Formats: sequence, C-alpha cells, structure tokens
Amino acid sequence: MLKKLFMLFVAGFFLASCAATKTEEGGNVDAASTSASSSSGGEITAGTQEDLIVNVGDRVFFEFDSSELTVDAQATLDAQAAWLTQYPDTNITVEGHADERGTREYNLALGDKRAFSVYSYLAQAGIDTNRMEYVSWGKERPEVIGSDETAYSQNRRGVTIVSN
Repeated sequence: MLKKLFMLFVAGFFLASCAATKTEEGGNVDAASTSASSSSGGEITAGTQEDLIVNVGDRVFFEFDSSELTVDAQATLDAQAAWLTQYPDTNITVEGHADERGTREYNLALGDKRAFSVYSYLAQAGIDTNRMEYVSWGKERPEVIGSDETAYSQNRRGVTIVSN
C-alpha cells in the first residue's frame, strides 16, 4: 500500500515538474497548452501515440542484463496505466529492446523478458491483456547507434506503441 502511494506521489511529482515549459521567447507556457499542440503546431489527438509520448512517456529503461523494472520505470508505467484506463479503446504493443552486446539469440530472449515485464506490470495495474501484445526486437532496432554506455543505456528499453 505504501509502495503504491509512493509511486502515485512520484508520478504526480513528475507530472507537476512538467507543468511549465519555456517558449522560444523565454516565457512560460502551462502544460494544458503544450499538451494540446504538437511540435508542428497542430492539435494532438487524444489516445494516440503522440498523446502518449507528450503527456505520459512511451518508454522505460533497464539496467544492464536485467528485465527488472526500476522505480522510475514503475512510475512511468503507472502513468501509462492511468492513460490507458482513460482511453479504453486504445490497444498497445510493448516492444522489448537490448543493447548491442551479446548474441542475437541472447538479446532476443532478453528483449522478450523486458517486454513481458512491462506487459505484466500493466496487466497487474488493471489493463486488459486483450488490449496488449508484446514483441522482442533484441538488438535489431537500436534507438542510439554507438558502442558506449550512453548508447547502451538508451537501447536497453521497453517501448509502448499504440497499435490502433
């Protein structure tokens, strides 16, 4: 119970910290106006991938050789679960990814474990499993090209994709 309250507090703090952003002129814009428009100046459609990315976050990151969800990852997934609850007709695919180290087979298995960790967490948070699928891409689709810890840390991820 305390863990859930803590996670809600962390998620609320995260959302509150995003409440104001700077414009190019240096003034503040409230979160309501930034979430209503995209970088191209158009409206963001509720329940879309862009809405998820802008207002919640579509990815979580993992430690090296691990499929265990970090506290930060759990906070992001709590926010994703709330978002998915708000849009009950939205289906998702969870992608599991790994960095370039290790064999192709090993990384496909690790990506599968990571995707399943995200899928399971969302299911335990009340999201119907009929709305979710998961897939592993292993090391085949890196977010960042490079052979250093900066690239590795960005490639060890689980990504939630709106699939409808």
